[in-house]
Amino acid sequence: MRRLYGPEAEADPVGLYEKLRAEYGEVAPVLLHGDLPAWLILGHSANLTAMRTPSRFSRDSRRWKAFQEGQVAPDSPLMPVIAWQPLCVFADGEEHRRLRQAVTDSLNRFDRRGIRRHVTRFTDQLVREFGPSGQAELVSQFAEHLPMLVMTQLVGMPEEYGPRLVEAARDLMKGTETAIASNDYVVATLRRMMDRKRVAPGLDLVSWLMQHSAGLTDDEVLEHLRVVLLAANETTVNLIADTLKMVLTDQRFRAHLSGGQMTLSEALDQVLWDSPPMSLVAGRWATGDTELGGRRIKEGDMLLLGLAAGNADPVVRPDLSTPLHGNRSHLSFGSGPHECPGQDIGRAIAETGIDILLTRLPDLQLSVEEPELTYTSAWISRHLAGLPVYFEPRTPEEEEPPAARADALPHLASDGPGAGPRAVIPEQRRGWWRTLTAMFRR
Repeated sequence: MRRLYGPEAEADPVGLYEKLRAEYGEVAPVLLHGDLPAWLILGHSANLTAMRTPSRFSRDSRRWKAFQEGQVAPDSPLMPVIAWQPLCVFADGEEHRRLRQAVTDSLNRFDRRGIRRHVTRFTDQLVREFGPSGQAELVSQFAEHLPMLVMTQLVGMPEEYGPRLVEAARDLMKGTETAIASNDYVVATLRRMMDRKRVAPGLDLVSWLMQHSAGLTDDEVLEHLRVVLLAANETTVNLIADTLKMVLTDQRFRAHLSGGQMTLSEALDQVLWDSPPMSLVAGRWATGDTELGGRRIKEGDMLLLGLAAGNADPVVRPDLSTPLHGNRSHLSFGSGPHECPGQDIGRAIAETGIDILLTRLPDLQLSVEEPELTYTSAWISRHLAGLPVYFEPRTPEEEEPPAARADALPHLASDGPGAGPRAVIPEQRRGWWRTLTAMFRR
């Protein structure tokens, strides 16, 4: 069986998925860290089945027979992702509904225009920092900062917490030697916020979770705040970075936008099909002996949701080059009772941030040839390592927002083969502001 970790998997995860599909079909046996066996779901339909039938495929990781048989080492790199915690993402049935309702109700209370104002302010702030230099690295200087800065405001943290939390979240998700210390910092910061809001509640996620009729314990509030912060940051960073890469490199994307055939919102959907923010999700656990994709699954087996592989399933996408304008049947946010309830917040941050960045810096050009761009991969996600760009330096006065921006979306136009994109602002309204829900997975 092939490993989902190590040199082969990290060098070319997409190629590995296709090899597995050719050999096994919709569901393939694989090995995780420590050579623990699991099933990787490769088919679009099979993924939906696992997502939508919790009676057969539970979210409770305590069902994993490798846990029950003591095969998982306490320091396994799998533990941060699969170790059970009092979270809605690890619950089923009535307990899941209780916990998830508290999160969705609380996040639904946010004002849509307020979120956009936060994104606008922090995007302007980041652009002011690198604007005078005429060059930037858009992953480390933009994409990796914006989501967490916005989320700290939604959570109700003082603004000065933002930069340190950004660093801690990045360090934690990358699994460095200081990841445990970074996690401790995030937890300690959230506990301080809870103590503060208990005395002086506000219009923020911390206060609303603590006050919700579901009666969450302090530990449940803390863990849900942590997962919202980290999941929103990790997935939205990848979505922003991959969309900006497409803007700067994909001639098909630029041609559609310049012709007025694709809004930025539709372009995000294309990226969500081609480069989902999480490659796979671990996982689901079989509640009994069953069958999926022609494979016999035994009770207690772990299944991995192959989001990237399912999105590329030739049954639903026989030609990967065909544009998918506005098609949101991708797997990137899941489906069923555990569908990512925070997908629209992530889209709002990404779309508004990219819109404003392209408006401030309409002459963005990639500083290197596209083949020089590299990715780093782990077993659950794939990250663009860097996106260096150059542009005409902007003085602080030039970076001031236009007086009348309304809710316009940028369309990119090209001045000819090899020319960089420039932003053109048409009069369009943002239809995606009509809905707002919350959260993803740990």
